Amino acid sequence: MVASVNDSEFKSSVLDSDGVTVVDFWAEWCGPCKALSPLLEQAASEVEGVTVVKMNVDENTDTPVQYGIRGIPTLIAFKGGQPVASLVGLRDKAELVSWMESQK
Repeated sequence: MVASVNDSEFKSSVLDSDGVTVVDFWAEWCGPCKALSPLLEQAASEVEGVTVVKMNVDENTDTPVQYGIRGIPTLIAFKGGQPVASLVGLRDKAELVSWMESQK
C-alpha cells in the first residue's frame, strides 16, 4: 500500500529517509493521476528498496511549489534527501518498474 504524505510530514517521511523514496504528486480531479494510482501500487509492490508515497497537490501546496511541480501526475525520486529523477505523465507498469529500479 502506498502511504499519503503532507507538507508537514515531507521532511521526516521523504528528505530524512534512508534509501530511495518516490513521491507521486497528484490531485483528485486528475484523470491520468487516477489511472496511474493502481499501476504505481503494483509497481511499488514489485520493486524492493524503494518507498512510494503520494502527495495531493490541492491539499498540500508548499512542497509541490518548492519542487516546481507544473503538471500532474509527476513522480520525483529522492535519494539522500535530494531529488534525483522525475517522471511526468501517465506511464505503464513496466515503465514504472524499470524507472523505479534505476533509482536504486
